[in-house]
Amino acid sequence: MALSVKSPAKINLFLHITGRQPNGYHRLQTVFQFLDFSDELKFATRQDSQINCFIEPASEHIDNNLVTRAGKLLQIHTKTKLGADIYLKKNIWMGAGLGGGSSNAATTLVALNELWDCGLSNKELQKLGLQLGADVPIFIYGKSAFAEGIGEQFTPIDPPELYYVLVNPGCHVSTELIFKSGITSKPELIISPEQFALKNTVNHCEPKVCARYPQVGAALRWLRKFSPHARMTGTGSCLFAPFEKLEEAKKIVEILPKPLTGFVVKGINLSPMGAVPESAFI
Repeated sequence: MALSVKSPAKINLFLHITGRQPNGYHRLQTVFQFLDFSDELKFATRQDSQINCFIEPASEHIDNNLVTRAGKLLQIHTKTKLGADIYLKKNIWMGAGLGGGSSNAATTLVALNELWDCGLSNKELQKLGLQLGADVPIFIYGKSAFAEGIGEQFTPIDPPELYYVLVNPGCHVSTELIFKSGITSKPELIISPEQFALKNTVNHCEPKVCARYPQVGAALRWLRKFSPHARMTGTGSCLFAPFEKLEEAKKIVEILPKPLTGFVVKGINLSPMGAVPESAFI
């Protein structure tokens, strides 16, 4: 049996760093929203326990990638004897804060749970996915959410499904480096889900990233000429600018200064990967 599914990107509509946990991890608040911009994954069941991952373009291949790790984690957890051949086509920019790797891991857990008939619930898969990364559970959850904790505690929310100009400043930002750079927690930034709006939130990590990566700061200043709520997603490097009308967003892409690259995407509140539809089986 085989399965073909989309593995969507996400943006953080805001990011407040509000404290530290005893284990050193930062506590945060954010809103995750999915995008109609995805990687593509195909899965074929093997009767042996072998897991093979083939990545296009080939230059993206990493032996210990999150897709393979997710498959092996599910194997160990469920004690299944089945394996899989997995084909991944990468479209989402890497190291940009769009969650591509986390989405791929989550998609693998959800898809193989179906193909291998493991029977794990969404909650069980979220808990398993957290072992692979803090952003993995939201992709398994499958709906836009106001997130707290380290990003794994969800309250459903339906932000406007706007058009976004996504801009790539052309650099790879290290999340680990940014969090180790001395971000001061700000408990005063704590809000409730009902208080969320772009106009009264910020990305707390932006100043550190812009100082360390000047090209991010320059791109953000340019974007804010056209959209005052333009900001960085996660710890970057990708930036987004919200627009209500598609035509307005397209005009900004047409005048992007070099070497910036970008395009228009739409925010969506339900992941295309959330519940695996019958049509996905091939």
